[in-house]
Amino acid sequence: MGWGPDRWRFYRLVGHEAGRVLRGAAVRATSRPSALARLRPTGLVIAPQDLRTSDATIAADIYAGLFVFAGRALATGGRSPFDFAPPSPQWGEELYGFGWLRHLRAAESALSRSNARAFVQDFMAGRGDQALAQRPAVVARRLISLLCQSPLVLEGADHAFYQAFLRLIGRSTRSLDRALRRGVVPRDRLVAAVALAYAGLCCEGFEPVLRRGTRLLHRELTRQILPDGGHRSRDPGFAKDLLLDLLPLRQSFLSRDIAPPEALLNAIDRMLPLLRLLRHGDASLGHHNGMGATAADQLATLLVYDGALAKPLMHAPHTGYARLEGGGGTLVVADIGAAPPSAYSAAAGAGCLSFELSCGPQRLVVNCGMPATGEEMRELARTTAAHSTACLADSSSCRFLALPQPSVIHPLAAWLKRRMGPIVVRGPAEVTVERGSDAAGAAVLAARHDGYAPTLGLLHERRWRLHPDGALLEGHDGFVRDAAGRGGPAEAAIRFHLHPSVRASRVGRGVRLAGAGAPWLFEADEIDPVIEESVFFAALNGARRTEQIVLHLTAADGTRVAWRFRRLPD
Repeated sequence: MGWGPDRWRFYRLVGHEAGRVLRGAAVRATSRPSALARLRPTGLVIAPQDLRTSDATIAADIYAGLFVFAGRALATGGRSPFDFAPPSPQWGEELYGFGWLRHLRAAESALSRSNARAFVQDFMAGRGDQALAQRPAVVARRLISLLCQSPLVLEGADHAFYQAFLRLIGRSTRSLDRALRRGVVPRDRLVAAVALAYAGLCCEGFEPVLRRGTRLLHRELTRQILPDGGHRSRDPGFAKDLLLDLLPLRQSFLSRDIAPPEALLNAIDRMLPLLRLLRHGDASLGHHNGMGATAADQLATLLVYDGALAKPLMHAPHTGYARLEGGGGTLVVADIGAAPPSAYSAAAGAGCLSFELSCGPQRLVVNCGMPATGEEMRELARTTAAHSTACLADSSSCRFLALPQPSVIHPLAAWLKRRMGPIVVRGPAEVTVERGSDAAGAAVLAARHDGYAPTLGLLHERRWRLHPDGALLEGHDGFVRDAAGRGGPAEAAIRFHLHPSVRASRVGRGVRLAGAGAPWLFEADEIDPVIEESVFFAALNGARRTEQIVLHLTAADGTRVAWRFRRLPD
């Protein structure tokens, strides 16, 4: 990260985080010991349902010593997976989160139960990377997973194992309580609150844990879930995973004859319609702000709770997404939101005014999406160039926290990145949006963002117009000087990344797109489109090569470009 106009923003972030650390230390030094430190669970009373689908084929891989998590595979050759260094941090987080135990449940055999106990026993013996295993988000995921899969793990277990399992639950609960008192990033606070509520409901003698968890859950859901149902991070994947935990939590409250917190009920009711807004015809979510591959079965499970006849939102003004629908199953999902607050932005992308286009189950225009693993690839996936929008001067509309060349700022940047992750230091702050329909009944959406104003002095404008029959999407991109009048010419590339299932070929001055459905034709006024290589990071089986349509131009005050996607007869 260079100095530039973002120097003082960086210093403010450092000061804010340092203040948070000092306040946490002061609270710990002056507060009485937590009542939770003395609590020990005496038994389990319920086991919440795990809504994530179990797969017997994955169980077979685990039996064979093959552990595939976060796009990486490790063959253990009969040894415990906890005896190996994780191939990636994301792989390790999934291993130590124990969510994969649900696949052993699918086998429904004494062998699967014995294996599950053996894996838990290995972890209880202290094997593995304990620093990674004790990260608050990992502890929270492990606590939820163990409680949900407790019937699998405990059936046929002896008394000694049962008591050791209860001690593990107690240690995990106390670990989360300590982490919350030290201070953790907001997303981890919310997940930890959910896990404490799970523990309080599932464990006998954990009434104080339930009270603390419920109180924290109410506070964090109120803070972090926006009025339109989005999470403050703007990450569809985090919202999906959160709902997969909140729905069983609601049922667990009812199973214990305890009224669920109002904030929990309100959050669920608001979040489900937002997922419908982001859902394409192939049952996957749009690839915005950290979203990778979608497990279609998980999304289908969630939307059952929203009712078969429920309608999606068309505009989420607080979260910053909009949806346009036309005939024939054509739809557009657009990112029209400002950058999330820095504390929530560790996975956010520089994709303001990007969009995805689909027609029925056929995905056409996409963003590159977030890969499951690989720090360099994940950084690349967050850049503006990895989104279907305009990229100026080969730079991004967001400035991400990165480590600069060795200098006085380097230790501060390294410390802040350890604390908060690769957050957004500066991004689009003011995004204006207009939406409606014209006299012909076409859905119209227009937006403008200032992400390039601090560095290039230019504002980017984009307008979409989707005809009622869904056969024509018209778009306009424009550039104007910012209020200071500083904008000079800059090289621009307007990118339209294509789904790997789409093949592009030149037809005259246009580009023909052929996929599983009807063909489409892309055209632009006065600029010949170029077909270039691209990569789609969000495929279920890892990154895939694909193509992109690019319009190269020089952007200056008043520059306008018109383009269109037209559906052709079969």
